Amino acid sequence: MKTIKWMLSLLVVAGGLATLLNGCSEDEKPALALTAITAGGVDLNGATSATGVPVNATIVATFNVAVNQASTSAITLTRQYDNTVVPTTITVNGTEVTIDPSDDFGTGTLFLLNIDKSLSSADGQGMANSLERNFTTVGTFAVAGAFAQWTFEDNANDVIGSFDPTPNQIVGITYETGRKADAGKAASFNGTTSIIEISNGDQLANNGNWTMSVWVKPNSTLAKGQFVLGLGAFNGFQFEIFGSYNAFKLAASYAHTNPAGAGGFSEDLWADGEGKTKDNGNWQGWTFSKDFTGSGGMKTVIQDKWAHYVFVYDATAKTGTVYLNGEKIKEQDFDLWPDAANPRFATGLKYRGAEPDVKNELALGFIHSRGGTLWDAEPWGGYDQPGANHFHGLMDDLIIYKKVLTAGEILTMYNSGKP
Repeated sequence: MKTIKWMLSLLVVAGGLATLLNGCSEDEKPALALTAITAGGVDLNGATSATGVPVNATIVATFNVAVNQASTSAITLTRQYDNTVVPTTITVNGTEVTIDPSDDFGTGTLFLLNIDKSLSSADGQGMANSLERNFTTVGTFAVAGAFAQWTFEDNANDVIGSFDPTPNQIVGITYETGRKADAGKAASFNGTTSIIEISNGDQLANNGNWTMSVWVKPNSTLAKGQFVLGLGAFNGFQFEIFGSYNAFKLAASYAHTNPAGAGGFSEDLWADGEGKTKDNGNWQGWTFSKDFTGSGGMKTVIQDKWAHYVFVYDATAKTGTVYLNGEKIKEQDFDLWPDAANPRFATGLKYRGAEPDVKNELALGFIHSRGGTLWDAEPWGGYDQPGANHFHGLMDDLIIYKKVLTAGEILTMYNSGKP
């Protein structure tokens, strides 16, 4: 009998030890913990907020143990300026979690990365606390969602897309200190031969909403008009500053659905700083024009000075708007043209060029690329003419969107980028 009691006691003790050991084993599973995190190679675990993150960066977070893929909804990335949650694809490979944004980041933008403590390890262990990391992308602020963007940081490459010129498409360009430190370098054009040519320019127009933003500092010492850029001149779109520096324009070609019309049409969206509209100057469709005459004219703002130019076409409203240094200075409404006129049926910008007149290349520094013959004999319009209206000055942060930027977004871009 004593033997039986002794054996039962041993079984009880053994069971207790097993329970204790099993409990210790469960307790020894480590809590999930972040060990490293980078965005485009930039450390986000530093003592200060990270800066200079590339616009095409992915975020890689490394943990101490393998992560449960099903729990990654606990990770969110928020764009600070408009509090928008950025769509991402999150994948897990053991201890490594890759967070890949659906679109490239805009430049100069603050992002907040939140990792909620509900993120768990593969064996079900959670995090002790929720975490937040923040970072700012390289450059000055630009609204996200651009189609193409050139920042001219010692090259003429498109930093978010595929519109890179070849070496043979770059002539006489140097890169100089820009308008301020955050803006980095700017492309310098000599006013006689400098040009950057970008193939497949027709893709940069859009038969729908469209916005172009660019910083320009013209040099007036050559005393002539300035062809800042052009996609086949008016066959696509062209931006030029008049020799007086009291006006500038975007001439563009538009597609339309007018059953009585044929092809497309061209129209100038220009700002002369005289304050004239359809009501006080008989200008067709002009609903707003800022008056600069009381302060010395527009040249006091743009001649030999950095200025931010933004051109917007709203395909739904059929309006074209010009912003200068964050302020609306011109607006025109195609719905105010005569009933049968093509502008009443406009759908958006469209490249309508044909060789040999022009080539399908966006030219920076001239009205069209060197391969075209348009205006070759004109002293102001032939690329090889010594007095042609080549752009002379600095250009920076050229951005093209296939959407309408709001007045608030444009003002934020200006305030971030101004010297």
